[in-house]
This record gives sequence, structure tokens and C-alpha cells, in this order.
Amino acid sequence: MAAKSEKKPIKTKISEFWKSEEQIPSAVREIASVLVTVGIIVAILFLVCGTWPAIVTIESESMVPHMNVGDLVLVVAGDRLGPLQSMVEGEASGYQKFSMPGDVIIYHPNGDTVLHPIIHRALYWVEAGPTNITYREMNKETHQIETKQYIAPHAGYITKGDNNPVIDQTGFGDNYRGTGSPIQPVKKEWIVGKSVYAVPLVGYLPLNIGPVIVIVIILMIIQELYTRRKSKSEPVKKK
Repeated sequence: MAAKSEKKPIKTKISEFWKSEEQIPSAVREIASVLVTVGIIVAILFLVCGTWPAIVTIESESMVPHMNVGDLVLVVAGDRLGPLQSMVEGEASGYQKFSMPGDVIIYHPNGDTVLHPIIHRALYWVEAGPTNITYREMNKETHQIETKQYIAPHAGYITKGDNNPVIDQTGFGDNYRGTGSPIQPVKKEWIVGKSVYAVPLVGYLPLNIGPVIVIVIILMIIQELYTRRKSKSEPVKKK
């Protein structure tokens, strides 16, 4: 009676699968290689920039002409490469970023990490309470345009897109993206980081990064399958 074949340990099975030249293991190795490479790049960016995301893409025209749709922007923590400076501070110190005084910051509106971050210039810091900011708004009862004084609910940065006519804190009404509240002065803890460099047009790729990754992986698998099938179909040369 033939002896029963011994079951291979799981580690041995995994090792054989990983080293196999068959189609599926080869495709798995290629995908794993891509994921490891992406992971290393992400880790390096985080260590260097001190924040995440370390790269963002401009998706609107609010910062034109200093930033345009499709620009890929490198972001660092607010305290990297010198302290974060508002436009007022930049005017006093001579510091400029993207052709104007002060830093361009990336922040979560009202601290909501679910909402898409905003990338606008920090104008100046205000304390809670009445400010010297005035804005025009229609009275819902009289339907007349009235000039009002902005009352800051708390301390924070007043921000604005370089291409926008009004500041963020009075420019989005009382229902920003369905949240039921206007954008408030930006607290320091809401800031993701500040912009340091922009590369034109390259950002169109991250805007569609999901489909791009899927397409790349599919093409890699197709290439691997084609190569293996071709090598098997070629006749073996006799010595």
C-alpha cells in the first residue's frame, strides 16, 4: 500500500507560489512590486514634508493665475522651511509665495476632514468677535442689499483665493457645500500644510489616479500573460 504523501507546510506552499513562473503568481508579483514602490514613495514624502497629503492637485480656478487647474502642488507642514506667514506678515517681512505676499495654505473647511480641502492664501489672523471686515448681503425680509460687519466666531486665519472677489469667510453664504454653515476663520489645527512648489499640468494624472492605476495593472497583467504564452509557443532550439 503506497504511503500517503506528506502535506506541505503553509510557508513552503507560499514560497513555491511566489517563486513559480506560472501566469497567476507572476501577475501577483508584478502587482505587489507596484504597491511596494508606491508605499515607499508615500513614506518618503511624509518624512520629508511632515504632513499628508504631501501632494495636492489644483481643481478650480480660484488661485489663477498663480496656480492653475491641473497643477501638482508640493505641500509641507506649516512650520517647515520657516514659519507660516499670512499676507500681512509677508508684506512686512518681504516674504512672497506664488507671486504674492504670504503663504498659500491647504486647510479643512471648518475642520471637517470629510470635505475636500481648500487651497487658498492666508490673508491675516483675526481674534474672536467683531472685526474690521465688512461685506454686502441681501436682507431676506426686505430683499435689500445691506453692508454688514463680520463677526468672527473664533480666532483664526482669514483666507481667499487669489482669483476670488471675496474672502472665504463671507463668500460662500451660510450653507457651504450643504453643511448648513459658512466657512469660519481657519484654526491652526485645521491646516494641512502650506504650498511650496507647483508643477503645471502634471496634476491631471492624480485627478484620475484611480482609473490610471487600474489601467496600469491590467496592462502589466496582459503583458505578462502575453510574454509567457509567447515563450511557451516558441520551439525549443536543439543543440
